[in-house]
Amino acid sequence: MIKKEINEIKGLYKLEECSIARICGCYVDGEKNKITKINQRFLNLPEEEQHKYFEIFKKTLSGTTGKNLINMQFTTDSYMDEGARTFLYKLRDSGLEDDKLLEQFYDKVISSYSYIGNYIILLIHQVYDIPGKTKDNIEMEDASDEVYDYLLCSICHVSLSKPGLSYNENDNMFHNQEQSHMVDLPDIGFLFPAFNNRQEDGDKVLYYSKDANMFEYQFLSSVLDCEVPLTAGNQKEIFQTLVTETLGEDCDYEIIKNIHDNLNEMIQEKKSEPEPVILDKTEVKELLEKSGVEEEKLNDFEEHFEMQAGENATFMAENIAETRKFEVKTPDVVVKINPDRTDLVDTMIIEGKKCLVIQIDEHIEVNGITVNPETGEVYENTEY
Repeated sequence: MIKKEINEIKGLYKLEECSIARICGCYVDGEKNKITKINQRFLNLPEEEQHKYFEIFKKTLSGTTGKNLINMQFTTDSYMDEGARTFLYKLRDSGLEDDKLLEQFYDKVISSYSYIGNYIILLIHQVYDIPGKTKDNIEMEDASDEVYDYLLCSICHVSLSKPGLSYNENDNMFHNQEQSHMVDLPDIGFLFPAFNNRQEDGDKVLYYSKDANMFEYQFLSSVLDCEVPLTAGNQKEIFQTLVTETLGEDCDYEIIKNIHDNLNEMIQEKKSEPEPVILDKTEVKELLEKSGVEEEKLNDFEEHFEMQAGENATFMAENIAETRKFEVKTPDVVVKINPDRTDLVDTMIIEGKKCLVIQIDEHIEVNGITVNPETGEVYENTEY
């Protein structure tokens, strides 16, 4: 799913657009006991509660695509009669009105979700009449081509509110506020089936993780049974390892700067496109070649790639590129550079020593004090 499709589903979570049929939930304690369950028509809830649930649903579809929101493909086994995908379709087609299926789902989550503490499993079922669109991408209100019948699952931690004093309007006094169990925004969740090309895609599921660098692997295996890609953090770590192993002792500043610049250029060129920039094994090798890595250094690259990431692994460019900083470190010095101005920094041999050279413009600050770039003298007036 791309951002536009995700936002279309998020746009359904408001009172005037709401067609959520049912909401179900199971409150679980730290000992994995089911404390209580809910199952009712969503529109029967008070409006104030509906708004609170809308916040949770929207958050389950928020974040960066490829980091917090991951499009995942079901494994072959999930299509079997007892497979995860088959079970999810049964659950969806039941309209969340089959208590036996709901119990099985809760049990799957409880046995695989690693959080130690109280949490709530929330499920909603909605049928969305997909409006047609003209060639100019204008929505036609009365033209519905097909429907999107889906489930959204949100798993939220439940934590105690902070103790303290609260104001009571009845007696205009402050009193002790008793602690209460509050539902946090989602930790993980998923949308099934996926909504690709503005239609149901039963071969995929959209997975949400609040922490982009940590997946619930047991949950993904047991509940969703999907092919799990590398996390954003793992992609960056593996890419850095590949570069280090490929270059060895020849890893120098200029090549790393070129890799940085080339990655950011690729991201900027595709910025207006809905799909993120994805690099496979061949494209990563081409990136290194373009950045100045010698051909002989790339002879064993494919073997290194498969050992580190897997044969069919891919990297999202924004996960392996530093788009917000460019930093050079030595044991005693840290230099932070605007990522768009790496041209201001170079290396040079001065008196037989390899030095990092920084081009200076008319403005220099030392510990917050503006100094003259020519003489090093402190300006009496910083307005210049």
